[in-house]
Amino acid sequence: MQSTMMDSPLTTTAVMRHGASVHGTSRVRTLMADGSARVGTYAEVAARAAQLAHALRGIGITGDQRVATFMWNNQEHVEAYCAVPSMGAVLHTLNLRLTADQLVYIAEHADDQVVIVDGSLIPLFAPVLPRLSTVHTVVVTGGVDRSALEGHGKTVVDYEEFLIAHPSTFEWPELDERDAAFMCYTSGTTGNPKGVAYSHRSTYLHSMAVLTKDGMAVGADDSLLAVVPQFHANAWGLIFAALMAGADLVMPDRFLQAEPLVKLIHAERPTIAGAVPTIWNDVLQYLEAHPEYDVSSLDFVACGGSAVPRHLMEVFEDKYGVQIVQAWGMTETSPLASIARPAVALTGEDHWALRATAGRPVCGVEARIVDDEGQTLPNDGESVGELQVRGPWITGSYYRDNDEGKFAGGWLRTGDVGRMDAGSYITLTDRAKDVIKSGGEWISSVELELLIAGHPSVLEAAVIGVPDEKWQERPLAAVVVKDGRQVTPQELREFLSDKVAKWWLPERWTFIDQVPRTSVGKFDKKVLRAQHRDGGLEVVES
Repeated sequence: MQSTMMDSPLTTTAVMRHGASVHGTSRVRTLMADGSARVGTYAEVAARAAQLAHALRGIGITGDQRVATFMWNNQEHVEAYCAVPSMGAVLHTLNLRLTADQLVYIAEHADDQVVIVDGSLIPLFAPVLPRLSTVHTVVVTGGVDRSALEGHGKTVVDYEEFLIAHPSTFEWPELDERDAAFMCYTSGTTGNPKGVAYSHRSTYLHSMAVLTKDGMAVGADDSLLAVVPQFHANAWGLIFAALMAGADLVMPDRFLQAEPLVKLIHAERPTIAGAVPTIWNDVLQYLEAHPEYDVSSLDFVACGGSAVPRHLMEVFEDKYGVQIVQAWGMTETSPLASIARPAVALTGEDHWALRATAGRPVCGVEARIVDDEGQTLPNDGESVGELQVRGPWITGSYYRDNDEGKFAGGWLRTGDVGRMDAGSYITLTDRAKDVIKSGGEWISSVELELLIAGHPSVLEAAVIGVPDEKWQERPLAAVVVKDGRQVTPQELREFLSDKVAKWWLPERWTFIDQVPRTSVGKFDKKVLRAQHRDGGLEVVES
């Protein structure tokens, strides 16, 4: 028996139409340099997206060519999110924090034809542009001087001038939901970055998962602060989730420091937000120094990219009434794969023990832990192996890259090491390359980092394995101390002594100003390892 249901494709076009028609008065609010917010409604965003689509058609974007963005989180970027995939092209978000060589590699590998560039980023983009052989047009937002981009055989135009002559309606084509809509590249911590092409269908389904109560529970009454960059796994899917639900979007543009973010929350009263732990750590430090600001409008904060320190979640909840919830994912998973939302009935230590995990898979994602031979391990909370996932918004291959080692029988090999309990809550203990093997036993650098960061004098900590003549490897803890505080290695060892096995306790410590980070805000441990190898760290033994 066959279904009698209509076969309506799941596309970004459908989401844009819904946002513009059903939720046309919902707003995109973009932070300005003076602290105010400029506002555009969803209906206006869709109209401008139509103008952008006409303009792109006029310069040869007639199929699935790649249109790149080099932009902050703002209304113009949302307009590109709507226009480019809905017209049948592919939006490729370029990571602003990559090196020039990586940017050139990615743009060339993706075959980018057009780049939409934020005017404030011209000094960063100008040295790269002459090396982009496939790019023929650069569109610049902000009404700024574009002369630094000219003279390289590219057409350089102003964004508003590009749009203005075109109608505000567009005959959006019927698209195959399995066609590519977006492209993001991995951060490339080892080897060249890899391209992930998200389909219309995967984007639609992922957005629906974000909306669910066991996801981020986004609704029409919410105001969603998208701190996580739009170039970082498509802002974790927050843009299309907001369009689906009719939630307002609050966009911080380039003002990602703690002070403007706190003032933005205080003024615009968002209810949901998403950002990496380092952002919320900085926000907490600013709030403690400026108690006059109110961030209590935030009901829910999704936090990912790296493990969230339990003490950070506890302080925000107890002192400010803000619930920070740990989520896990990666570029390859769109990214939402799991989220730590234990049952409301759980209280006390039972509640916090689950909140400190990476959560359990959202509906649509399957997860398993496997050993070195690829055998599935039991969900007993003890067996440790590699986390593998699969589902309709999990990539099955990389764009123009044959990396069979990342895929195993229809499962994505994440490279994360951890365990899963009987309730399917995932605890990640390390990246495979970061696990410390000491005397034949495993030490979790992540667990040590989270515990050390719980000391009242510690701002953040990163742990790496370093060579040891007796034990092969031992942990080295790199610690950032809070301003105005002091702490010694012995004090930190005593703080850890009743929390971990004795043989986990680091003997080597180094105090640094800041933990090196990757382009998406994660700890860059390869830099720490290189600094240690080259004698760049002052190591104290205890």
